[in-house]
Amino acid sequence: MTTVDTPAAPIRLLLVDDHTVMRQGLAALLQSTDGFVVVAEAGDGASALRLFREHTPDVSIVDLRMTPMDGVALTEAIRTEDANARVVLLTTYDTDEEVFRGLRAGAASYLLKDVDSAKLLDTIRAVHAGRKSIPAHIAAKLADHVASESLTPRQQEVLDCLAGGLSNMEIAAHLNISEGTVKAHVKAVLLKLSARDRTQAIAIAFKRGLVLTR
Repeated sequence: MTTVDTPAAPIRLLLVDDHTVMRQGLAALLQSTDGFVVVAEAGDGASALRLFREHTPDVSIVDLRMTPMDGVALTEAIRTEDANARVVLLTTYDTDEEVFRGLRAGAASYLLKDVDSAKLLDTIRAVHAGRKSIPAHIAAKLADHVASESLTPRQQEVLDCLAGGLSNMEIAAHLNISEGTVKAHVKAVLLKLSARDRTQAIAIAFKRGLVLTR
């Protein structure tokens, strides 16, 4: 008995980019490629979230920098709607903080807009198959970012004291260490949080959930 293979269903895509020409160009590329179908397009986050609910795409390709809802916020919203949702972030920028924020929000991949079409298609296929697809240089930056922001237990104690409003002298007494050691820890904390001063370090710490109470 001869069996006939059933063609695989095309990967259903939602495209989100506030630059119309970029979005339309991407749609034209994907629509002309076997195995892909664009089910919806959006130029802003709110519309994208509505269309995601309506079409439940297999993969959403989301521009990172949009207003008022950027790609990170949209990724978080989509993943709140469906924890298994698959998102590829597409952007012009390649900075440590952008990479960290996007992947931490749950994106499965992060590509620059100058990526070649073959790599883009391979990435979409990989993400659709449930795999993370992160370029090696971006993965390395992410690892460096995570490592650089990880505080030692003692640095965390000093940060907690800073958030509590203690001076260097008070921190030294509280932790039973010298004031010079406190200054060294404060300097390390500022460096790891990329903060210019104690006030900014505390603000960053609260934003990242590194400290809970002032």
